[in-house]
Amino acid sequence: MENKTKNLILMGVGVLILIAIVLFFGLSERKDKALNAEHLLYDFGVISMGNGNVSHRFALKNENSETITIKKIYTSCMCTTATLIDSKGEKRGTFGMPGHGDLSNIGFQIAGGETVEIEAIFDPAAHGPEGIGPVKRIIYIETDLKSNPNFQLAIEAEVIN
Repeated sequence: MENKTKNLILMGVGVLILIAIVLFFGLSERKDKALNAEHLLYDFGVISMGNGNVSHRFALKNENSETITIKKIYTSCMCTTATLIDSKGEKRGTFGMPGHGDLSNIGFQIAGGETVEIEAIFDPAAHGPEGIGPVKRIIYIETDLKSNPNFQLAIEAEVIN
């Protein structure tokens, strides 16, 4: 009877230690993530090539007390561009796919607590008639953060003629 009680107590202590470890690492991971977006994916739904470009703005907030520098912004495809809009509403750059847009080191700083926007613009006709069907495009944001320096936003749609 004593061995069973000891084993149950040891198992209980082990479970509590495991829970404490999971909580500790889970909370510390959240602290490291200083750049945050309300949503990382936007679905345009069904869009027609004939109706022209569609766009969506993602709000990015620096939840850290320190300034974050955005080094680069680029996209996964030439059919998608991104523009940074600062807290005053001023637009910066038209960033596209490597080789198809401005990839200069922009060095834009977001102060602690500040929110900026990334406007994603998708051209459903960029790939011609072969470009119909489901699409998913990525906007890559490189920062100076030591942990989690790369941030991604995504758009998707179902392109029809």
